[in-house]
Amino acid sequence: MPDVSLHEVVSESRGRPVPVDSSLTEAEARRVDFAWSACMLGLIVLTFYLLSLFGGVSVPVLLALAMAYVLNPLVTLLERRGLNRTLGTSVVFVGCALLMVGGVLYLIPVFRDEAAKLPDFFRRASERVVPQVEALLGLPLPDLLRERMQELGARASEIIQSTGPAAARLVADFASNTARFLATLLGLLVVPVLGFFFLQDYPRLVEMAKSLVPRRATSLVSRRFSEVDEVLSAFVRGQLTVGAILSLLYGTGLWFARMDLAIVIGVIAGFGNMVPYLGTGVGVLLAALGLMLSWQGPWQILVVAGTFVVGQMAEGLVITPRVVGEKVGLAPVAVIIAVLAFGELFGFTGILLAVPTSAILKVVLRVVVARYQKMEFYTGG
Repeated sequence: MPDVSLHEVVSESRGRPVPVDSSLTEAEARRVDFAWSACMLGLIVLTFYLLSLFGGVSVPVLLALAMAYVLNPLVTLLERRGLNRTLGTSVVFVGCALLMVGGVLYLIPVFRDEAAKLPDFFRRASERVVPQVEALLGLPLPDLLRERMQELGARASEIIQSTGPAAARLVADFASNTARFLATLLGLLVVPVLGFFFLQDYPRLVEMAKSLVPRRATSLVSRRFSEVDEVLSAFVRGQLTVGAILSLLYGTGLWFARMDLAIVIGVIAGFGNMVPYLGTGVGVLLAALGLMLSWQGPWQILVVAGTFVVGQMAEGLVITPRVVGEKVGLAPVAVIIAVLAFGELFGFTGILLAVPTSAILKVVLRVVVARYQKMEFYTGG
């Protein structure tokens, strides 16, 4: 097959041609794409190798980069409205800080009130729940379980009061290892600082990376990185949109069930859906605990169950197809497998890198397959 100018490459995810640099011939564009794919795979391997050597430094840097990537669209929008990059970054960071402070101020009294209900809950469980369970099953519970429930109910206040000193001792034991404590504290403090500078210099960093690419291949390589960004940003935007809507649905339903932690559980279940099905599972467990702490009748079970059923049906039938649309970025199964695999291999750092690595691998696989299908070996001449 003779080398001809390349005007398009088939994109599987879109189902329509994607224009590329017409100054490159098919053979040249193929070499550039294969070289880019090999570089991406090598960069992934090198990144995980370096993270295994410098694990303590990796997490703050990764969190700061993720923060810069997520907040960059907001800063860019403010920049287009007339604010300079530094001022826009400061405005976004101040807004995020106010939201975090407001959330903490809201959660502290809520959790304090719920903790105060635990002694009464254990007492009622030992006096009422056990007989009700026995009546429902028609069988007596083992004496050991009955004795433990009664003992727990009698000592509930003592157990709750001892939780604070136990937590303080745990913190003191951790702080006794001065080096580890200071490293962890410094890492947490460095994240927003690094995130601010990464966000402020985001366009400059992109241009610096682009300047290292050979001039003739700049357009094609930039387009490949744009495809990676499109897949990753589509996933992030889509999951944030789905999480916000599900949080509203879950929070409203649990509020109608008269649960004290309705908003907190709704937000955890909604945004936890970024790892598919994990948020729903955690939300159901927290809702079950909330029901036990604010039990008013069997009707609450129906409302809570209906809330999660409606939420899941709405997410699958309405929210994702019509609100998020076709730009889902990554399939839920791929996200689950990536999170489990990278988490097992590389721990918390692997979980942080699972989604961006999957986005890179998806684009690499798509580009390699598209180029392979245009080769003479595949077409048969």
